[in-house]
Amino acid sequence: MELGYCCLEEIAVRLLVVEDELDLLRALEKALHEEGYAVDTASDGEDGLFKATTWSYDAIVLDLMLPKLDGGELLKRLRRVKTTPVLVLTARDALPDRVKGLDTGADDYLVKPFERLELLARLRALVRRSVGQAVPVLEVGDVKIDMASRTVTRQGKSINLTPREYALVEFLALHRGKIVTRTMLYDHLFDENEDSLSNLLDVHVSNLRKKLGSDFIITRRGQGYLIDA
Repeated sequence: MELGYCCLEEIAVRLLVVEDELDLLRALEKALHEEGYAVDTASDGEDGLFKATTWSYDAIVLDLMLPKLDGGELLKRLRRVKTTPVLVLTARDALPDRVKGLDTGADDYLVKPFERLELLARLRALVRRSVGQAVPVLEVGDVKIDMASRTVTRQGKSINLTPREYALVEFLALHRGKIVTRTMLYDHLFDENEDSLSNLLDVHVSNLRKKLGSDFIITRRGQGYLIDA
């Protein structure tokens, strides 16, 4: 299983990885960070359940064999209160285990050892489906966002974005027509180790307006940001 660096930008959303094998947990965290994701981690089921029910995540990568609280039980309890997409990542490869995991509330199932590219593709699909976006291309006026190739074009011309700028564009586009608060953006684009009180969000919005047009992102004073449908 290769978890090395990849220069391509993936969907950059906020993920929770719950895995008790510390080497694998750190490898996953590093690889996902390098792909542009904001990542929180937990090494046991109790901490994983606490984080999963306390904060908003776009997807959860969940091992089943966990200390303190089994992954299957974590999933059952989570499903009582949240519908966050869950990708089960486990060494249990028998058909009954896969069926049980899906019936318990998992949205997808990936058996160890796995390929990094497959993991990332499955995560992208989970996030798209969770917001009702079946196809990987979003179009907002003359701006096209291809979530499969991680590219943004305007009037057919490629626009060079940083991973965080891409994350912001994609998140707003997935919620186009709706006001997205600053709190929502911090919750989905920054992980628990970042300073959400900084002015980074204002800087990114300003840069995107320069690249995609001054009216591409609308500010609703006291409410948040909006991309028109």
